[in-house]
Amino acid sequence: MRALPGEIDFIVVGAGIAGLRASVELASAGRVLCLAKREVTESNTQYAQGGIAAALSDDDEVSLHLDDTLKAGDGLCNAEAARILVEEGPLRIEELIEWGTQFDRTGSKIAFTREGAHSRSRVLHAHGDSTGREIGRALYFKAKALKPVEFREFEFTTEIVLRDGRASGVRVLDNEGHLHEIHASSVLLATGGLGQVYSDTTNPQVATGDGVAMAYRAGAEISDMEFMQFHPTALYLKGAPRFLLSEALRGEGAYLRNLELQRFMPKYHEMGELAPRDVVARAIAHELEVARRPDAVVYLDLTHLRAETIRRRFPTIYATCMRYNVDITEEMVPIRPAAHYAMGGVRTNLDGETSIPGLYAAGEVASTGVHGANRLASNSLLEGLVYGARAARAMRNEMRAPDAAVSMAANSAIQNNGTSSETEKFIPKVQATMWQHVAVVREGKALKQVVADLTAMQAQLPKSGDRRSHEAANILQAGLLIARSALARQESRGAHYRLDYPIKDDRKFGKHSVVRGDKITFE
Repeated sequence: MRALPGEIDFIVVGAGIAGLRASVELASAGRVLCLAKREVTESNTQYAQGGIAAALSDDDEVSLHLDDTLKAGDGLCNAEAARILVEEGPLRIEELIEWGTQFDRTGSKIAFTREGAHSRSRVLHAHGDSTGREIGRALYFKAKALKPVEFREFEFTTEIVLRDGRASGVRVLDNEGHLHEIHASSVLLATGGLGQVYSDTTNPQVATGDGVAMAYRAGAEISDMEFMQFHPTALYLKGAPRFLLSEALRGEGAYLRNLELQRFMPKYHEMGELAPRDVVARAIAHELEVARRPDAVVYLDLTHLRAETIRRRFPTIYATCMRYNVDITEEMVPIRPAAHYAMGGVRTNLDGETSIPGLYAAGEVASTGVHGANRLASNSLLEGLVYGARAARAMRNEMRAPDAAVSMAANSAIQNNGTSSETEKFIPKVQATMWQHVAVVREGKALKQVVADLTAMQAQLPKSGDRRSHEAANILQAGLLIARSALARQESRGAHYRLDYPIKDDRKFGKHSVVRGDKITFE
């Protein structure tokens, strides 16, 4: 179905937690179109295992959650953004429960677990290790029941439409290869992450940095792209996906062991296996380097824990590992770090407004500064909830009549000027370059070469115009933004570590990087 003039008031691009929560909030003000590039159920939200953090337990306080968030952010959190996150989080979670989200309980009370860098057990989880899927289910059914909300699956948003400097809609490639233009009062980017920029990632295939790339091409400010979080513990087996092994496993008492089967984290940090993610990821990277073997791994060891408890608490992880003949209750699991979460993205204020009027962003695609240089575990789903709702309220408050919607002719199928095989050869080149030189540990000379190489690759982009070629362009653009920002930040902080600048430099770089076109500043 094609949008007709005046039919749509708000466009939400993405159907993860931020997009779904925003759609619910917007429904009271007008007609909402929520676009998903694949199925509604395919997003980073669906793969979020560990849980969602909030100060709801009897022994916790909002101030403690704030302190933990700021400490993890390594001096770069926007303190007001973090305060809003932890203060509004409990209310948003109570709404989820009211709307049917089934969090795990011990008796009648919600069960809380502890994850890395948290000072309290404040992480709620659902079905053991399927928290994101359960929250997504409840939000989808809530939104779908609201008459003003329409969902369209397999609609790939390729471009933000600007009119007189304002975002007035989007261009969309449908599943049949036809391009359409849809106008609305405002547009919310809730497109999620960009893990597919890297060869090794916990993210699903849809996480190709579409929102950041589109916003950059439209002229929006992009911030903190150098801060890419690498999850320390991803399954590392030949022929297996880089499946996330939740931090909650270490919260339950799992150990990390090197090739000599020795526990190594206590020598890197006083919190051991529960140290901040950036510390754990770098420690593992160092252990792999010391091993001097291309096939080196470290191990996640749960064999000292009760098997029944592990199977019950982590059913998805247990079943997935068993598919690859690894019984996590009886044998150690080979792991390596993998690209997991982007702290940076499209720069917004505390209400999701970007530097382009009418364009909003929320969730992982956005950069509010809430995570600083290193996200605290299980604050990601919370951010989607809190800032998805806030962005939607701001969109309602500035609502205006949308431009007349334009639908490009149904026979305007894309011209295939290239082949999908070209695209499938191109993307791994970008991913391998990013993984080799812009991952857990970085160095200036290599970063400079990466920027030059990726810039040159822009002329080699496949021109087929199909979905995958659009994804290739977005992966390349997001990779360039990360590499350029990493080169500009001449210090080490949080998830960004430079071998040639190993010390944190608050005087010069205790600020957020901001990309405007070809320029990067620190503000």
